[in-house]
Amino acid sequence: MKAVIVATAVAFIVSLFGTPVAIRVFTALKAGQPIRSIGPATHLTKTGTPTMGGVAFILATVVAYVAGHVALTTLPERQIAQEGPTMTALVLLGLFVFCGAVGFVDDLLKVRRRNSDGLSAKGKLLGQALVGGGFGVAALYVASTNGQTVASEHISLIRDISWLDVGKVGSVLVFVFVITAMSNGVNLTDGLDGLATGASVLVLGAYALIGFWQYRHWCADDGYARVDEYCYQVRDPLEIAMIAAAAAGACLGFLWWNTSPARIFMGDVGSLALGALIGGLAVATRTTLLSILIGGLFVLITVTWVIQIVSYRTTGRRVFRMVPLHHHFELAGWSEVNIVVRFWVIAGVSVAAGLGLFYSDFLAATG
Repeated sequence: MKAVIVATAVAFIVSLFGTPVAIRVFTALKAGQPIRSIGPATHLTKTGTPTMGGVAFILATVVAYVAGHVALTTLPERQIAQEGPTMTALVLLGLFVFCGAVGFVDDLLKVRRRNSDGLSAKGKLLGQALVGGGFGVAALYVASTNGQTVASEHISLIRDISWLDVGKVGSVLVFVFVITAMSNGVNLTDGLDGLATGASVLVLGAYALIGFWQYRHWCADDGYARVDEYCYQVRDPLEIAMIAAAAAGACLGFLWWNTSPARIFMGDVGSLALGALIGGLAVATRTTLLSILIGGLFVLITVTWVIQIVSYRTTGRRVFRMVPLHHHFELAGWSEVNIVVRFWVIAGVSVAAGLGLFYSDFLAATG
């Protein structure tokens, strides 16, 4: 627990005091966010607000992870589940950094062209697929000394579903889909000041709790007095908890500057990175299907976006005034702050429901 707390605190502090530096740097570089003219008119006042702020919380998370490992060296040997960076950390932080790099290229093109056209949709998807595929192979094919891999050959809900064995190749494809879908879900959600950041804090916090709970009931821990042999077959759950908590703390520090009126936007570098990390956490904790509920806000915004696109292309009619969904409510007259807070409530309820389902499975098994 000490390492998780240290990582969270360091991430929050580095992000809180590092984001103003990013604001000054990106302002000096004239890296202002281009605003689409077809969006709500109120957004035009945000033109020129520096973007690419996701760089700040990505760096803060990596620094915090190192600090958390330093804290681990002070713990009794039985409590140290691993020494040095693990494959789990390399996969999760790799997804975070490299999907962030795809977003950085997208943001850079937007800034240079002075419009909202960055990478093409195909180019962005290709970048996400390459990153997801590379780390998916590492997650499925690189095992620890006890044979445990970061990802599983089974589809999971709260743990692996035994009869849903898709094999290693199938699991890599599922891995790529989860990373791409969640990454784009957070990207679509990032349209109002603080909306995606605050929702990500809640989801990442949930995965920090899940990771730590799994660490306390870990099959690889011989010191755990198992009840009816109920334990979690995951790899490096303490690493999972530490990284999720660090990312949540970093986002919370960033939110201080990103909330309305935003002094800086996370940009695609931030949203693609966060979505990829959340998808990676879902796979690593064996809660792939449960992530649909835990990340309910991201799923809702993605599904409504798909409904709008399909409806318009097949019937010529729009179901919503505008997508992503938050813009529909802006055009309906809701204030930006009201939309953000209410969507945070939806995100919070989704997270609470997901955690409740996760814990109810444990209660049912230990009865």
